Amino acid sequence: MRTRVITAIVALAIFLPIVFAGGIWIQILAALLAVIATGEIVMMRRTLLVDFGAILAMLGAAIMTLPSEFMTALNAPVIMHRSTMLYVFVLLMLVHTVLAKNKFNFEDAGVFTLAMMYIGLGFHMFVQARFAGLGALFFVLLIVWTTDSGAYMIGRKIGKTKLAPAISPNKTWEGSIGGTLVAVLVAAVYAYFVPLQFSWGVMVFISLLVSISGQFGDLIESALKRFYKVKDSGTILPGHGGILDRFDSMLIAFPVFYLLGGMG
Repeated sequence: MRTRVITAIVALAIFLPIVFAGGIWIQILAALLAVIATGEIVMMRRTLLVDFGAILAMLGAAIMTLPSEFMTALNAPVIMHRSTMLYVFVLLMLVHTVLAKNKFNFEDAGVFTLAMMYIGLGFHMFVQARFAGLGALFFVLLIVWTTDSGAYMIGRKIGKTKLAPAISPNKTWEGSIGGTLVAVLVAAVYAYFVPLQFSWGVMVFISLLVSISGQFGDLIESALKRFYKVKDSGTILPGHGGILDRFDSMLIAFPVFYLLGGMG
C-alpha cells in the first residue's frame, strides 16, 4: 500500500505540471506514454522490443498522438498526414512479414496495427482535449477517476451481481451503476463551477456516456491481459502496474468525448 501511495504522489507531481503547461510538453508526454503503452502490448505478446514490427508499432503510436494542426502548421506534404502515414506503417508491417519469413506474421501485423491505432489515437484525443482547454480535460479526467473510485467502493459494499466474471471477476453491476451515478453527480457539480460549452442536460448525457465508455476501456484492457495471461500490462509504476493499466479508461473515454462534440 505504501508503495502505491508513493508512486501515485510522484506520478501526479510529474503529470499535473505538464498538463497545466500544455503546448509541446503535453505532446511529448502523450507520445512517450503511447510508446510505452504500445511496448507493453509488444511484451505481452512476447515479441522483442527491437523487432522491426514492434519499432514500427511504437513509432506509429507516437506519431498518431500528434495534434491535428501539427502537420498543417508545418505545411507538411500529403505523405506526412496522419491517415497516409498510418497506411505507410501498415504497408511496412506487411512487407516485414515477407522479409521476416513469417517469424513476424500477418497476425502480429494485425495486433500491432490495432495497438498502434487504439493507443495512439487515444492519447491523441487526450492532447486535443488539453488544446480545447483545461476545463474540458479535467471534466473527462474527473469522470474517469470518480467512476473508478465510486465503482470500487460501492462494489465492495453492496456488489453481488458479477459484471464480466470471465474478464474481470471483481467488478459488479452494482459497482458499475453506482460509479456512473457518482461520476454524473460530481460532473454536475464541476460544471456548475467550471463553465463548459454545452447545456446542463447535454452535460449529464455526455458525462453518462463518458463514464460508461471509460468502464469499457477498463474491461477491454482486462480482456487483453486475460488473453495474454498477465496480471499487469507492465511494471513501470511500482504498485500500479504499467501505463496501459493506468490509462486504459482514458483511451476510450477521450475519443468518445470528442465524438460527442465535447471538444468543440
